[in-house]
Amino acid sequence: MQPVHLAGPRLRSEPAVLYRELRREYGAVAPVLLDPDIPAWLVLGYRELHQVTGDSMLFSRDSGLWNQWHRVPHDWPLLPMIGRGHSSVLHTAGERHHARVAVIGGALEAVDPFELRAHAERFADELIDAVCADGQTDLVAHYAALLPVRVLATLYGFADEQGPGLVAALNDMVDGREDALAGQLHVAASMARLVADRAARPADDVVSRMLASGRTAAGPALSHEEITQDLIVMLTAGHQPTAGWIGNSLRLMLTDARFAASLLGGRRSVAEAMNEVLWEDTPTQNVAGRWATRDTWLGGRAVRAGDLVLLGIQAAHHDPQVRTHGTALPGGNSAHFSFGHGEHRCPFPAQEVAEVVARTGVEVVLDRLPDLDLAVPAASLIRRASPWLGGLTTLPVRFTATRPLNR
Repeated sequence: MQPVHLAGPRLRSEPAVLYRELRREYGAVAPVLLDPDIPAWLVLGYRELHQVTGDSMLFSRDSGLWNQWHRVPHDWPLLPMIGRGHSSVLHTAGERHHARVAVIGGALEAVDPFELRAHAERFADELIDAVCADGQTDLVAHYAALLPVRVLATLYGFADEQGPGLVAALNDMVDGREDALAGQLHVAASMARLVADRAARPADDVVSRMLASGRTAAGPALSHEEITQDLIVMLTAGHQPTAGWIGNSLRLMLTDARFAASLLGGRRSVAEAMNEVLWEDTPTQNVAGRWATRDTWLGGRAVRAGDLVLLGIQAAHHDPQVRTHGTALPGGNSAHFSFGHGEHRCPFPAQEVAEVVARTGVEVVLDRLPDLDLAVPAASLIRRASPWLGGLTTLPVRFTATRPLNR
């Protein structure tokens, strides 16, 4: 049984076809390789993914269990997304995990929804102002890839001028290429400085609320290091998937006639398009990961203790065992894995923040750019060169030039 390399052009050009071929060849769980030839298992089956994410005793988030660490280079570009020795909420379990999730959820739940939308509209309008007079732009590079982190940085307490640097660093982190570790260091240093500043001078922001709640959390108080790590996770998980959600939703609306009314001012189809994307073209294609705590069987494969199990979210959404070919689109069905499942599911307040930012981002584009149309053939659009994310690298569009709002 030859493992398949989870990298290269096919993951960018035809991921759905690749996942179908893997399923046809291997079934619900496929052997894969991460650069440079490090083995892992990719879960392709919906039921198997439900099993892995629902059983934290058998499939742990403790990356220290990995039986391949001896093969991982110290400068491995994928390291920021795998994690080693991190004290973040992703790598804890039990009561301590629940306490940290409660601190995160409480800090985000306190965000005023009107304030959140106002921030999203302000930054979205600023980004559109920069391009609206040109009659053309790239809605990924100049818009979707910049918007979510700007909003989140403001909610957390960063100064506006720090936003662009955080955008670049986060993009480098999740792409898993040569600048990944440098991007991780920039984000970590920036977040540590902000936590130290808010510990000395609290304000009305997410970081200050987490620091206050962390002192009274169940069990020992959360350290500044733990809060810093959790904030990095929140920023990373909140930015790139949301940016991909915006980009993929706009791509769907520009290329599918079912959503043409939305481009002319309709609003119902925006929510429908966004939900369809979470099923059909989810921005987080694969997630690392879980580690088997003992020898077991999964989808007919012998998984050994310490093996890395990757969550194939996009593949599971197209599992023919739960969605036969030609079945109707899921509509309002939210039984997808785009926000995770089980103990490590994305907290509901974080999901709400992502949805507000993404929907605002899509709606501002539709409001501000008349006669919006794709500027290149849909088949020429290219996806990111990342084993994790399924967003586009570019989304070139043309439109009728308009005047900026703030000039």
